[in-house]
Amino acid sequence: MIRQWAAKWFATTLWKRILIALVLGLIVGAVWGEGAESIKWIGDIFIRLIRMIVIPLIFTTLVSGVVAMGDPKKLGSIGIKTLAMYIGTTAMAITIGLTLATIIQPGVGVDLSSATPQTLADTQSLQERLMSIIPVNPIGALARGDVLGVIFFAILFGSGILMTGDKGRSVSDVIEAGAEVMLKVTHIVMEVAPFGVFALIAWVSGTKGAAALLDVITLALAVVLGCIAHMAIVHGSIMKFLLRLPPVMFFRSVVDAQMVAFSTSSSSATLPVTLTVAEENMGIKPAVAASVLPLGATINMDGTAIYVGIVAVFAAQAFGVDLGLAEYALIALTTTLVSVGTAAVPSASLFLLAAVLDVIGINAEQTAIVVGFLLPFDRPLDMMRTVVNVTGDLSVATAVATWEDEIDTDVFRAEPVD
Repeated sequence: MIRQWAAKWFATTLWKRILIALVLGLIVGAVWGEGAESIKWIGDIFIRLIRMIVIPLIFTTLVSGVVAMGDPKKLGSIGIKTLAMYIGTTAMAITIGLTLATIIQPGVGVDLSSATPQTLADTQSLQERLMSIIPVNPIGALARGDVLGVIFFAILFGSGILMTGDKGRSVSDVIEAGAEVMLKVTHIVMEVAPFGVFALIAWVSGTKGAAALLDVITLALAVVLGCIAHMAIVHGSIMKFLLRLPPVMFFRSVVDAQMVAFSTSSSSATLPVTLTVAEENMGIKPAVAASVLPLGATINMDGTAIYVGIVAVFAAQAFGVDLGLAEYALIALTTTLVSVGTAAVPSASLFLLAAVLDVIGINAEQTAIVVGFLLPFDRPLDMMRTVVNVTGDLSVATAVATWEDEIDTDVFRAEPVD
């Protein structure tokens, strides 16, 4: 009986199991009250598992992401324009996220300061943080969990592999294999997520009341608003002012890809539909579509950048961390850099958050508390983020195709095919 129940449980989609755990946690917390703190250790185990995999996952996937881009010089003007557009739109996305969070203030009134006995890390000046980006000992940076140092060395290491050419192929293969292994480890850890979420939600509900979870609604609304604003303002402006193309026709053409992205929560899984939409609905020539869109599915994560920006401000407000211009700049810089390698990682925002929150003085355990607080609601937000990512891929492909004269504007302006 127990074996059958366990088999049925693990056969259920992960996000559904997390949702069930959320509901059960709310019920247990409401009934048990402060006694629910006795099962918090289960959530602590999940938190430690997350902390365990963050650094090796960031390093291997970031190096693999840099290597996957290939040598921009070999790609010529298409490659340079593509990379510039992807980085530019990601920077705009994080700016929108930070701006919205500053205005809406989703973390004001949320008290997570008692979630962990550890104190906040001392914040450093901008000059000190910039200096600390370059690790004196890369191995030491990995051991200490120095996120910015790991990011810097990973990008440099990946660039070195590219410059080495064929001789660096063996090293590249090892790193890529390591990234695959870490993804499998991530899947294993995520199997524990429902149990960790149950314990953490029961604890939060029992000690702080279920009303504390209503704060997530404000956060979720801010994320959705940010995603819509980014698509309408940034990509709409790219069409209208940069390319002199009708934004309405662009958004009508990309609906099919957006729907698949929303249902799968995966840019990679949506790629076949994205390619079809680009060529048939938008008139983009295969030479551009086949080079720009797969790269976008790997490194473009505008939706996640918006999410991370909002959650970073949320966490800072909840933990009582004051953010100045230096901290905002570091959040934007870190998000843009890490986005190169983590877009293909399931629940990429989970690991990107660890990197970003570290630079504003929020330690790893407190980051994991934030993750546990948000994880039950991540699935619908992930669906929305993926829509933004895929829309951005098609927007950049349209821009590059227009500049390279590789687009049939008559097809673009026509009604989308069924």
